[in-house]
Amino acid sequence: MTTRSLLILPGDGIGPEVMVEVRKVIDWFQSARGIAFDVSEDLVGGAAYDKHGKPLADDTMAKAQAVDAVLLGAVGGPAYDNLDFSVKPERGLLRLRKEMDLYANLRPAQCFDALADFSSLKREVVAGLDILIVRELTSGIYFGEPRGIHSDDNNPENEGGRVGINTQRYTSGEIRRVARSAFELARKRGNRVCSMEKANVMESGILWREEVQWVHDNEYPDVELSHMYADNGAMQLVRRPNQFDVIVTDNLFGDVLSDAAAMLTGSLGMLPSASLGAPMANGRPKALYEPVHGSAPDIAGQGKANPIACILSFAMALRYSFDLLAEADLLERAVEKVLADGVRTADLMGPEGGTPVSTSQMGDKIVQALAVL
Repeated sequence: MTTRSLLILPGDGIGPEVMVEVRKVIDWFQSARGIAFDVSEDLVGGAAYDKHGKPLADDTMAKAQAVDAVLLGAVGGPAYDNLDFSVKPERGLLRLRKEMDLYANLRPAQCFDALADFSSLKREVVAGLDILIVRELTSGIYFGEPRGIHSDDNNPENEGGRVGINTQRYTSGEIRRVARSAFELARKRGNRVCSMEKANVMESGILWREEVQWVHDNEYPDVELSHMYADNGAMQLVRRPNQFDVIVTDNLFGDVLSDAAAMLTGSLGMLPSASLGAPMANGRPKALYEPVHGSAPDIAGQGKANPIACILSFAMALRYSFDLLAEADLLERAVEKVLADGVRTADLMGPEGGTPVSTSQMGDKIVQALAVL
């Protein structure tokens, strides 16, 4: 029996609640399918700060480096708004991404048919939507140097006397490795990649386009590749999103475009994500899985949270970390069945009304659907 190690970091707000429902799913796969998981749990974000005075303890970081996959709930909340920037809850998540070198962020945007009317766009525009955005996660303008807010004493025309600096910086190697991730994923989907940048106004965009094209021409000529300026890509996402299969883009544009794509599906409570790095000694990639939604402190502890995004994040772990493709498909079909049966949490209630199920009840329904399927 192969053991698969998984570190769970519930975090803050609704994170612990939705993670309880993931544990139900894990328990079902262990008991019903005999799939062994070595599951451990620790703290991140505000919960870690409350105990350790930092958003991620060093021994927790060491555990994350050692396991096959990390599953994280959410971080942050108003109780931590006034903390110094260096110890804010979000710094724990950024440390995980940076030190694990999780350079490829996978954000699927899939519209389940039962929820097509919840999208901000017309049903006919989003029906059948299945996009995967691959965002470079560890470089670009969020990490480039120089950066900071500095005095601008030598410029008398600058009212206020300060300047804010962030540097967009990419190397050929950083671009090529995330491009390879996108091409590999495309081969398992619709075999199409659209690379987005701003090569018309940014030198880093020119380099991005040239390096993605190089990887395509030399390593993945069988995959269809197109290029698009990122601002046009944003427009096309809300104009005709089904034209895309896999989108690969940099850190900043990926941040913006993936959130735009998220709303096409109807609810942030439905969207998972994966952040992948280089293969470890056992061949599995360094990996962090998390729902797209935040900590939602306004509904924390009330049983209103939608656990589906976190459950689908575990489905991504089954697929990308553990090569359990049939089990990942089964879990996704179970979610689709529950939604098709009309089961809804509060965020998915339509104008027809009804009584929403609780976080726990939604988890139970999905486990029941797994047994039926």
